[in-house]
Amino acid sequence: MSDNLLHGPLEEQHRALGANFAEFGGWLMPVSYAGTVAEHTATRTTVGLFDVSHLGKAKVAGPGAAAFVNSAFTNDLDRIGPGKAQYTLCCNEAGGVIDDLIAYYVADDEIFLVPNAANTAAVVAELQRLAPAGLTITDEHRSYAVLAVQGPKAGEIVAGLGLPTTMDYMGFADGEAVGVPTRVCRTGYTGEHGFELLPPWDRAGAVFDALVEAVRAVGGEPAGLGARDTLRTEMGYPLHGHELSLEISPLQARTGWAVGWKKDAFWGRDALLAEKQAGPRRLLRGLKALGRGVLRADLTVLDGETPVGVTTSGTFSPTLKVGIALALIDTAAAIEDGQTVTVDVRGRALECEVVSPPFVQAKTR
Repeated sequence: MSDNLLHGPLEEQHRALGANFAEFGGWLMPVSYAGTVAEHTATRTTVGLFDVSHLGKAKVAGPGAAAFVNSAFTNDLDRIGPGKAQYTLCCNEAGGVIDDLIAYYVADDEIFLVPNAANTAAVVAELQRLAPAGLTITDEHRSYAVLAVQGPKAGEIVAGLGLPTTMDYMGFADGEAVGVPTRVCRTGYTGEHGFELLPPWDRAGAVFDALVEAVRAVGGEPAGLGARDTLRTEMGYPLHGHELSLEISPLQARTGWAVGWKKDAFWGRDALLAEKQAGPRRLLRGLKALGRGVLRADLTVLDGETPVGVTTSGTFSPTLKVGIALALIDTAAAIEDGQTVTVDVRGRALECEVVSPPFVQAKTR
């Protein structure tokens, strides 16, 4: 691993819990503690606790902050208001995705953003470059930790710390846990009912320790990057750099629902409207292995002997007990759900059924 890796605020706690580590997005991240399958299963059946403090944070503040963010990102902030969060996309003028992120609508003059770790600097730089006078855009990456509590018992765990839990999906509120001010949002990346907690970076240890104790008391597990990836792949959730990128548009990734098509302005609007009218040349599909084999990213998908696409993510599904993948498939190939294709897995043809994600039912709401 690189000697220049960034470190989160809870590394000492992760080492005490026996975590295995790996590099992700320039950060040293816990991959697993009890094992990916056990952590995945705990999240689906009881509760999992994830430290995702590597995620970026930024703030847009000043008169007209909400209006400026709405003119920049794809989704329509006018659909929500204070106390709500929204999934949105930061695109370039060609319609490529600089990042996908969550926007917290704090007030008309304050929008709090949670971008992906590796893309935070790019998002902040673009906002700073184009912001009108009077607005301040600050990188808050190390101001807040992010702790995700996900699973059927997530509400019980979060409420047990005295934090608010009655908000609707994508709603947020500020509270206090073990004496630490903490923002709580009904969001997550697993498909389970859950919450993301944002305590101050330098006080996150006390909140995390309390959560570990509470989670383990009900049979849950601290969970790492491995389970986070298997859980989100089962849901068909995109990961930037895989299902979204400067070369993969929201339409191709089937995230066009996060585009405010009727808005007068957002970055990449003209290119995306043109692509929508013409139809995207490829679309994200799900693949479910019909035989033994683990699917990975960057594998060729074939219809007979004709290449028709490439996998973007792949894993073994602990829930379904089969290999699954997300793949960009050429629309010209006219592949339909239920059709069988093959994937070239290191020279071996693995038959797969084409399906529409998610692979398992979401329980977020």
